[in-house]
Amino acid sequence: MKIAASFALVVFAGTLASAQSPTVREDANIYGRPGWVLETGTLRIVLLRGGGHIAELRLVSTNPRLSINPMFIPVGGGYMGHLVCFPYYGPASAEERAQGLSSHGEAGSVEWQQTRPPQTDAQSLTFFYGADLPKTQYRIERAVTVATGQSTVLVEEWIENLTADDRPYNRNQHVTFGPPFVTPGRNILDMSGTRGITDSARTAGGKWNESRLFQWPDAPRSDDVDLSLRDFHAIPGGQAYTPVLTDRSKPYSWFTIYNADYPVLVGYVFPTKDHWWIADWQNQPRADSPAGTARGIEFGTSPFDEGLRKSVERAQMLGVPTYKLIGARQRISTTFTIFLREIPQGFEGVTGVTLENGKVNVIGRGASIGK
Repeated sequence: MKIAASFALVVFAGTLASAQSPTVREDANIYGRPGWVLETGTLRIVLLRGGGHIAELRLVSTNPRLSINPMFIPVGGGYMGHLVCFPYYGPASAEERAQGLSSHGEAGSVEWQQTRPPQTDAQSLTFFYGADLPKTQYRIERAVTVATGQSTVLVEEWIENLTADDRPYNRNQHVTFGPPFVTPGRNILDMSGTRGITDSARTAGGKWNESRLFQWPDAPRSDDVDLSLRDFHAIPGGQAYTPVLTDRSKPYSWFTIYNADYPVLVGYVFPTKDHWWIADWQNQPRADSPAGTARGIEFGTSPFDEGLRKSVERAQMLGVPTYKLIGARQRISTTFTIFLREIPQGFEGVTGVTLENGKVNVIGRGASIGK
């Protein structure tokens, strides 16, 4: 069955390129790596063979500030942009390392292949790619749908247990943004977060109290003055990491992020029942260089990047599970929707995002910027 591609998105179209029928092509040199490029004339999205990462996501525009790629592009090796952490999130255990596994699960380190012919018509394109995970005995696959004239991407993602027993797992989408989109003092995050807990160590060099419950976005300081976590706080020698519980009363959860110096907003919407946690990770290795500066928004089944064994031992936090189970030979799916919006100068952020019948509506602080 063809995946629906009905999206509503309002942008200020004066500087955007004209719409075209969606296309896909292979490219052997995407930041030095092979992959696929999907384009609609309005949007360009790049998928890598290595790890399946979403390496590029940008509006097609004659304005270079509007067409910025917000994703993290590493110097040399390593993950790029959006990776999926599966079947665990965080470091491999000593026993797993001995079997050749590494951080954030096998899905991000194997070669992905096109799994089916694309489904296309004049208005939309769905591209299928995925990978077998031989060490952990899973299979993962995605269907990525783009539509003519739209700057919205629908991703359906399946995982399949290839063994004859039920198993615990974690699946976290690790969406990593980098410079110049991520710049200290200019980068703002909004989300549908509720309660959170500050990390026991990564508090941006002690800017707020560690291991403390709080209501997003107000992190508690020792002087009883709350500090907003919407901003970028990491400093050299002081990372930041903050897990936040999604609003489980709502069918969909979301986050948005922007830089005050660029006219583009990036957002994700996803089913709350599949993604209980949103974590904000921040890193700034050097004060004199943007190299390595990153902000990762990681939504999924685990609040902490601690590996599957510790996640299962933890079992729950704030009354919510910290892992999920998959049945023997079971294949399950989830979705997430990515959107980009052109925003005006002086934009102050987002108070809400809704997804109804595939249509994204973004509520800005003081006004709606879509319908």
